[in-house]
Amino acid sequence: MSFYKLYTFLRELQQNNSKEWMDENRNYYFEVRDFYIDWLNKMDIKLAAIDPNYTPTTGKQAINRINNNLLYHPNKPTYKDHFGAGLDQETKQGDFYIHLGTSESFIAGGFYKPKSSILKSIRQAIDYNGDELLDILNKPSFKKVFGTLIDDGDSLKTAPKGFSQDHKHIDLLRRKTFAVQHDLSQKLVTGDEFEERVITVYKEMLPFRAYLNEAVSV
Repeated sequence: MSFYKLYTFLRELQQNNSKEWMDENRNYYFEVRDFYIDWLNKMDIKLAAIDPNYTPTTGKQAINRINNNLLYHPNKPTYKDHFGAGLDQETKQGDFYIHLGTSESFIAGGFYKPKSSILKSIRQAIDYNGDELLDILNKPSFKKVFGTLIDDGDSLKTAPKGFSQDHKHIDLLRRKTFAVQHDLSQKLVTGDEFEERVITVYKEMLPFRAYLNEAVSV
C-alpha cells in the first residue's frame, strides 16, 4: 500500500460516488483507510517524541468519517473526496489537521470559524497580548511555511463588541478564523519526504497553536 493508491481510490470514488459502488469496493476502502490509520499511528509516535505537550491520538481516533453528513447537507455527495485526520487532539483545543484529497491536500491548524465562546477567549488574549501573536505570524520561517492566516471572508466590518475601533490589533480582533494552512502536492505526499515535511510543519506551527490553546484554556 502507498499514498499513491490512496489518491487512486479517492479519484475512483469521486467518479463513482454512490453507496452501491462503495458496497462493491468495501475491501478496497478498508485497505486504503487502514493504511492511512497505520501511517497516522506512526506519525503520532514521532510527534509525541518531539513535543512534550503532545496529546497522544491514535489513527482511529484521528481519522474522520468518509461519509458526508447528508442530514444537514443533503446536496452534498454521499462520500467525501478526501481523507481528513486530526492529531494532537485535546478537548477544547485546536488539533493538527492533515487533509489528503483529490482537489487539494494540506496541513492546517488553529481554529476555523470557532464557536462564539472560543472566539471571545482568543480576542481577549489578543487584547491582553496581541504583540506575541503578531511576532509569531511575522516570523520569516512561519511566513515561508504558512503565508498568512486563512482568510474565511467573514471578518467583521467594525470592531467586535467591547473593543474600540482604534485598537492597535483591530485587524486581528475583527477576524472570525484563526488558522493557518500549508499546501501539499500529491507528488510530495507520495514521495519520500512527506513525513519530514509533516514534522517540519508541526514544529513551525507549535508556537501559534500554543498561543491559541492557552487563550481558550484560561
